[in-house]
Amino acid sequence: MVLIGVGRTADVYVVDERWVLRRYRDAAVGDTEAERNLMTYLHGCGFPVPLVRPAAEGETPCGTDLVLERLDGPTMAGALFAGLITPREAGAMLSLLLARLHAVPARRSADPEERILHLDLHPENVILTSAGPRVIDWANAGEGRPGLDRAMTAVIVAQAGAANTQHAGPAREVLATLLGDPAAARPTAEELGEALRLRAADPAMTEREIALLGQAGATVREVAGLQPA
Repeated sequence: MVLIGVGRTADVYVVDERWVLRRYRDAAVGDTEAERNLMTYLHGCGFPVPLVRPAAEGETPCGTDLVLERLDGPTMAGALFAGLITPREAGAMLSLLLARLHAVPARRSADPEERILHLDLHPENVILTSAGPRVIDWANAGEGRPGLDRAMTAVIVAQAGAANTQHAGPAREVLATLLGDPAAARPTAEELGEALRLRAADPAMTEREIALLGQAGATVREVAGLQPA
């Protein structure tokens, strides 16, 4: 197999013209069964995720592997840097994807206010295919109040802006559109605080990235007009 992508925790290989294999480098990351089941559920609900290939007869999937539909097109981040879309277009698309996801009923929670949360939905995890955007990387997904998911997206965008001064301006434009969407409630100060705590606890974060979370949180509070929790 040919390696075509390297992420924080996983590598992506070509299987054939239709499929790719994503393999976690560390088996301790966890079994992919839950991720496979969630993506299959979301695909059945019409949410834009890659199709997951079911195991062939007699095939036992490895716990670190996930065989997914091969997608064409750049990531949203790549399209932004190439000038193919504007920051405000990116923010509007992120907001719409979050709204669509939060319209899907939770699979486990009986609380009608809780929905499926991606908890890592940012421009690197959206592929702009010829058929529209597709959301990838569901390893962190859970269930809860939608405001937490929107807060997490805002934190990650602000963190990217804090890490690179060239990205700071575009990141604020993305945030302004994401958090200014009149059709969606802004996250609360408590939800922002929880997003910052979850992000800091992510084992994939470097020390430098964790150190930038204070600045990222301040940016989100300013753009959203929130007072400290």
